[in-house]
Amino acid sequence: MHLENKDGRLASGALEVELHQTSAPTCAGPGRLGTARPTTGNYQHSWTDSSSSYPSQAAGQSRWAPEHQDLDSFLTEGRSASPFLQFFSSSSKDPCITENTPLLHNSSQDRGSRCMPAYSSEFITTDESWENSSVEWERRYLLSRDAAGLSTSASSEKGELPDSTHLRVHMSTLRRCLQWVKVTGLFVFVVVCSILFSLYPDQGKFWQLLAVSPLESYSVNLSSRADSMLLQVDLAGALETGGPGRSGREEHVLVEVTQTDAPGSRRRRQQQVTHNWTVVLNPRRSEHSVVSRTFEILNRETVSISIRASLQQTQVVPLLLAHQYLRASIEAQVTIAAAILAGVYVLIIFEIVHRTLAAMLGALAALAALAVIGDRPSLTHVVEWIDFETLALLFGMMILVAIFSETGFFDFCAVKAYRLSRGRVWTMIIMLCLIAAILSAFLDNVTTMLLFTPVTIRLCEVLNLDPRQVLIAEVIFTNIGGAATAIGDPPNVIIVSNQELRKMGLDFARFTAHMFVGICLVLLVSFPLLRLLYWNKKLYNKEPSEIVELKHEIHVWRLTAQRISPASREETAVRGLLLRKVLALEHLLARRLHTFNRQISQEDKNWETNIQELQKKHRISDRILLVKCLMVLGFVIFMFFLNSFVPGIHLDLGWIAILGAIWLLILADIHDFEIILHRVEWATLLFFAALFVLMEALAHLHLIEYVGEQTALLIKMVPEDRRLAAAIVLVVWVSALASSLIDNIPFTATMIPVLLNLSQDPEVSLPAPPLLYALAFGACLGGNGTLIGASANVVCAGIAEQHGYGFSFMEFFRLGFPMMVVSCTVGMCYLLVAHVVVGWNE
Repeated sequence: MHLENKDGRLASGALEVELHQTSAPTCAGPGRLGTARPTTGNYQHSWTDSSSSYPSQAAGQSRWAPEHQDLDSFLTEGRSASPFLQFFSSSSKDPCITENTPLLHNSSQDRGSRCMPAYSSEFITTDESWENSSVEWERRYLLSRDAAGLSTSASSEKGELPDSTHLRVHMSTLRRCLQWVKVTGLFVFVVVCSILFSLYPDQGKFWQLLAVSPLESYSVNLSSRADSMLLQVDLAGALETGGPGRSGREEHVLVEVTQTDAPGSRRRRQQQVTHNWTVVLNPRRSEHSVVSRTFEILNRETVSISIRASLQQTQVVPLLLAHQYLRASIEAQVTIAAAILAGVYVLIIFEIVHRTLAAMLGALAALAALAVIGDRPSLTHVVEWIDFETLALLFGMMILVAIFSETGFFDFCAVKAYRLSRGRVWTMIIMLCLIAAILSAFLDNVTTMLLFTPVTIRLCEVLNLDPRQVLIAEVIFTNIGGAATAIGDPPNVIIVSNQELRKMGLDFARFTAHMFVGICLVLLVSFPLLRLLYWNKKLYNKEPSEIVELKHEIHVWRLTAQRISPASREETAVRGLLLRKVLALEHLLARRLHTFNRQISQEDKNWETNIQELQKKHRISDRILLVKCLMVLGFVIFMFFLNSFVPGIHLDLGWIAILGAIWLLILADIHDFEIILHRVEWATLLFFAALFVLMEALAHLHLIEYVGEQTALLIKMVPEDRRLAAAIVLVVWVSALASSLIDNIPFTATMIPVLLNLSQDPEVSLPAPPLLYALAFGACLGGNGTLIGASANVVCAGIAEQHGYGFSFMEFFRLGFPMMVVSCTVGMCYLLVAHVVVGWNE
């Protein structure tokens, strides 16, 4: 019989147990077996155990089951000397136990042998927390005590199963049904989306070359379609995408879309409806950009498009024009996009599927929706939506960290951090969070977590801490620290890089000065809040070795009992004895957990002794490779800084990381390249690729644009004397909530022109800098709201999952969302005081 864990995988240290049945036992009672004289009554076992929890017993020691001894008494003998515990907790390579017992002896025929792989305890309790398991074990014990005798009073004559076994069978059946429903539903959904996507062809965009000038205008008449509701017009050329059009101030192009309104029952004359769209020209721009605008189609009458340019000099400006009809209104598209986004979050929150598959399903649904409305993108266009610079940065840094981890440097840093904290856990956590926040202010947040996550995991492992809680705290402060400077977070980079804002004087120094003061205030509040949120959380939440082994033993006995088929009286009796043993062990576990809950300590009192032991165990393993890694990593980080300040370096962050990875692969002389590739988080890279496609598709469905327009309408509704304060509050919270749900990069890029239009509207007359600072605070701090709100969150979760400490969406949400709310509140108050009370708007 094979014992498997919940993932269906066998432990690497599985033990093969051969039970040679050589005699037929005599049943002495409902829960007891009689004995028979065995032909060979010895119990032989041999294994090599380097990590046994019972060092007093030498590996390879033999034990014999005494004659006339039943299975129950044999199983319940002294735990410290029990060979069953030793082979269940061992991790041998090829152990084998051969047992010739009187219980399994059959004089008439030899029934062969059975192999029973058993797991090492470390494979059973890696992903479960003792707080939850202790409640479960105590509940099971109380239920079993109330229903005492159910497992042992089962008649061996009738072969009846205990009620607890029936309950487990029903629960297993229910889980299989739910699994079948989930797989069937998702498969039908994927098939429907695939069919919808394949039914509508890729329309493509037919670009027309225009030569517009102040003296001449271009006009074209388009015939409307029966099923069209919107007309999307695209312009490509030397255009300014980040700023609004200001007629009379700059060189611009005016696009007029005119349609004749059909006469109604009360109107005799036709009326023309004209929509104006102003696009700013930038003749000195080297690269061409594409801008789009959607206009509502009133009827099936002809639509006229007229384009004329307003230039300071008489010259010809080349432009490209394309148009296409859409079969759904703006409201319908926004509703579909919101439903798709909600579905993705349901899949991730309830862990129905892996978050990578959830993002892929959402991207497929969004592409199918675009195909249905008439805006199906081509495969080349979809690939262009993926931000390969981010993927290249992640890939290169993952290779660097994978090679770096082979030097033992992360273990060394973990011991040093423990020494500096002098054994005080919270001092150490605050130090790690503060260092992560400071580094993320100058490095990319993703790079910071790629470097910090392995160090934190090793530190928590040597200190018997739960790495998940510490990692969540670190990534939260990484997102907070990244908002302090103009290069710490991608939204800040987008804001500072905008040419229109640079003309207003919003440069690197000015932006950093405003944000740094506010983030310092946020950090002062966040550290006490973090301690308050962790007040009732037990960071030392791993059980002692005796509890781990006891849980493992219960797990193995229960699985063994479940796999015994009650085909005969003997097997039924053995099953009853095993279940009786499980109940006894559960009772013992409940009492030990109750004692452990009272005696657990939050501080390490013997930190000096532990430091000496840890320093002997965790040292630098390869100093030559460490020097090479430090040289390459230092140069990569130095180039990151130069890329932000020196415009003459034509290398993006992704190129720098890739080149650094190639350099280190050459210097480290890596021959077994497959080992390095196995350390790369391919699931995380695929998640980001699917997320980029999903967010771009949602943007094409006008979800982000709709959020920005509704925010602008709300600001316009506020009285003029309170409009600035209301605008700051709305922008902060809308940005924070939106960044928690969608990627903050496309949201920030969409909100910048909306806020610039709002600030330059004569009816509103608001200063632009406070609105952009509010956008930066909300977009950066809002990433702490959910697990997929920021790229650093996903990277940290992926690395932790690879090490066996993955945390769920809800685990991050319970800590991240309160931190996001409080930090955004502090940032909002800072902006209100600085820009409304003090008037620091310059």
